[in-house]
Amino acid sequence: MYKRVLIKLSGESLLGKREYGIEPKACLHVAEELKSVHDAGISVVVVIGAGNIFRGLSASQNGIERATADYIGMMATVMNGLALQNALEKLGLETRLLSSLNVSQVAEDYIRRRALRHLEKNRVVILSGGTGNPYFTTDTGAALRTMELECDALFKATKVDGVYDMDPVKHSDATRFDSLSHQQVIEQNLGVMDMAAMALARDNNITIEVYNFFQPGNTLRVASGQHIGTRVQTTD
Repeated sequence: MYKRVLIKLSGESLLGKREYGIEPKACLHVAEELKSVHDAGISVVVVIGAGNIFRGLSASQNGIERATADYIGMMATVMNGLALQNALEKLGLETRLLSSLNVSQVAEDYIRRRALRHLEKNRVVILSGGTGNPYFTTDTGAALRTMELECDALFKATKVDGVYDMDPVKHSDATRFDSLSHQQVIEQNLGVMDMAAMALARDNNITIEVYNFFQPGNTLRVASGQHIGTRVQTTD
């Protein structure tokens, strides 16, 4: 069983049946999954994306200057973080929302020692604002915070049950990998995370668990050591 994990959630996890925005029932599902891990005695850090509200890269390709688009996306992650914090606290968990951007009226500034102290006090720590810098994705932010906050693994919560050689939605003959090395992911361009995040994970021996977050109970199963998705780790 892992002792401390960082769970990278996409903004889409808060969509539910909507095409855009935040659905309260979806937030509750996410919160219940995180609570099950926390209740098992595992320390939980969450990094949230913003794809349900705004995608910086897509916006930059449609005319918004890239740095500006990325900052808009970072602020959208704060919105998602607030929604997730509210859902977790309704379930009785003590949480702290930290942001890499200075938005002190709604979230604490991200300071590594402060985040570690919150974890020591058994709080769920939600991280928003990405890295606080444009041109870096929330995947890269997740890899960075995994190291900073001394997490045992990075959980890549997705809507598929692992990493495939092709898109399983488009190709019925796609093959799922049981395990991979970071270098294999990079060389085969498998799209687990962006290349900067994967290189960071490779260079610092970060174990990445890729699994279907939307199957109830899966997050706890993975946190308890079950191998149900694709595990990306350093190999000899």
